[in-house]
Amino acid sequence: MAVQPYRGVFPVAPTIFDQHGALDLDGQKRAIDFMIDAGSDGICILANFSEQFVLTDQERTIVQQTVLDHVAGRVPVIVTTTHFSTEICAQRSRAAQDAGAAMVMIMPPYHGATIRIDETGIGQFFQRVSDAIDIPIMIQDAPVSGTALSADFLARLARQVEHVSYFKIETPQAAAKLRKLIELGGDAIVGPWDGEEAITLMADLDAGATGAMTGGAYPDGIRGIVNAYRDGDQEKAAEVYQQWLPLINYENRQCGLAACKTLMQAGGIIRSDAVRHPLAPMHPATRDGLLKIARRLDPLVLRWGK
Repeated sequence: MAVQPYRGVFPVAPTIFDQHGALDLDGQKRAIDFMIDAGSDGICILANFSEQFVLTDQERTIVQQTVLDHVAGRVPVIVTTTHFSTEICAQRSRAAQDAGAAMVMIMPPYHGATIRIDETGIGQFFQRVSDAIDIPIMIQDAPVSGTALSADFLARLARQVEHVSYFKIETPQAAAKLRKLIELGGDAIVGPWDGEEAITLMADLDAGATGAMTGGAYPDGIRGIVNAYRDGDQEKAAEVYQQWLPLINYENRQCGLAACKTLMQAGGIIRSDAVRHPLAPMHPATRDGLLKIARRLDPLVLRWGK
């Protein structure tokens, strides 16, 4: 486990494709450089917002090695290693550690609406993954899994499974869950984190969140909120949050994972904002709306590549 807890802004890096849908590794490196320059305290790769579900195993390995080599220790990198199979998730997690990952992020095992794993199975899953590695595990608690993870159960995992110590809470009423998790888990909860593009960031910070995992397009904006709050100036944090909230809301409610690449392309950071089929390109009117809101804020993403 890390000597110092990981805190601050750890946005999800998009996976960059060219206009034909192939990996664009030069674009990937530029995206990472921008995110670091924009003030990211760390970066997460191969997450759902990275379109990890459209990548082959070989492509995952290529992206992982490319990013970790290119970052070269400038910031810590979290690698998402989610898989239904305990053994495959453990193998992915060990490979991420060996490649230089600071932490792995994992969702509970799930597959469709009818195959559900109970708490005993989930506990065994995380225990076996933990046994395979020596770095922290962040449990991603997100509605997409359809798997209910109570605060009590998560706190028990933190106390009983050595490397389980970080939690990205994205469920409804996230602040209430974070508050209860911290209360029940105590010192075993090293990193209670906010997620879901910062749509609940202020409430989650009030509840005790110490990290924020958002989209990758405007770490400069998110950092302004988190830093002010961490410095004890809650009024300034709220003021900055209100400035960025229209963009946060538009990304979360209108655009989803495509927003980051669209903003990066508009700013000259990457050449193509392509997403892989069956994901659809962003509607031109939605794109115009996103850029209109972003330009009011003059974020670094629209200036960095020009």
